[in-house]
Amino acid sequence: MIAAVIPAYNEAAVIGEVVRGCLEYADTVLVVSDCSSDQTASVARAAGAQVLEHPLQRGAGRATATGLQAALRWGARYIVTLDADGQHLPDEIPRVLEPLKQGEADLVVGCRSINREEMPLIRRLGNRFANAWTWLFLGIAVSDTQSGFRGYTREAATRLPFDARGYEFCSQSLWEAHRLELRIREVPITVVYTEYSQSKGQSFTTSLKTLGRIGREGLRG
Repeated sequence: MIAAVIPAYNEAAVIGEVVRGCLEYADTVLVVSDCSSDQTASVARAAGAQVLEHPLQRGAGRATATGLQAALRWGARYIVTLDADGQHLPDEIPRVLEPLKQGEADLVVGCRSINREEMPLIRRLGNRFANAWTWLFLGIAVSDTQSGFRGYTREAATRLPFDARGYEFCSQSLWEAHRLELRIREVPITVVYTEYSQSKGQSFTTSLKTLGRIGREGLRG
């Protein structure tokens, strides 16, 4: 069974299309509405998703963890996570899952090309800085540490302790995978940058907070 997990906060405008696209490649789609104040939950259900709702906003990391844990309870063998804002292409789910199915990896990271001209400058620079910051504090070298488009085997998802609250979840999970000696593989993905998706990404302030949390995690480790 393949499960797609989509953490979402106020994504009613696009979540239906994302869910329908994922259902072409996944047996079930789990949308975790992180205390959304719009119609994210109802739109996702209408599109065919199973929806879990946080009564209080807990952050992208916890929303992802809720979805992963639910996927495990429902018997998923492979789990893929995607962003809810439409920047990830569901058509590329097979590409992300292929190394898992071939037994070549336990965790797959869908990596954006940070040299692409279409990637906004602030994101390109932020991505590079986050990668360097993660390497400095956590000792993990991945070319796109902040990508939310990932694939997990059931065994990897079961072993990884998903307890980060915010976007530092992306780096922390890589560190935990490295610590557990899980096999990490990168595959190239396409990212669609629209005015909407750019408005939904991390702000400069949020990025600074994320980097600070990564640093604290590294010092504790």
